[in-house]
Amino acid sequence: MRTWSQRQWVTALVGMLAVGLAVGLPTDVIPNPVFGRPVDVTWWSYPSLVITALLGGLLLATYVADQQLAVNERKGITGGLLGFFAIGCPVCNKLVVIALGTSGALDWFAPTQPVLAIASMVLLAVALRQRLRGAAACELPNSGTMAANEEEGATIES
Repeated sequence: MRTWSQRQWVTALVGMLAVGLAVGLPTDVIPNPVFGRPVDVTWWSYPSLVITALLGGLLLATYVADQQLAVNERKGITGGLLGFFAIGCPVCNKLVVIALGTSGALDWFAPTQPVLAIASMVLLAVALRQRLRGAAACELPNSGTMAANEEEGATIES
């Protein structure tokens, strides 16, 4: 990340804000008049939201590079979705309520949400690490070095 361009850092900051709002508003961890939740926000939802937004923004910035890296994107997507389910209201999640009922959502799903939050952060961190390692392995030489090498090769071959 030390070699990131200004464009990548701006993308990371905007991405952090976008991920934070995309996850925090519909789950009502960020209070707003549109969404509500009948169950109080847990204490660990706030740091989970911040870490998810941070890792999501940094991961997004890795896609703003000149070279294309072929790295599996599923970890980042899965990590983001797990983060959303982890901090969301357990009885507001229609899929959980349909599968487990309201009491099942509170008794079974709510206790697993911290585990989902940790899994989300781990997947996002692994995806970010893979992207950063792939970028370091695929770094392209600057054009001045490349031109000098080409000239050198031409004189050696001549």
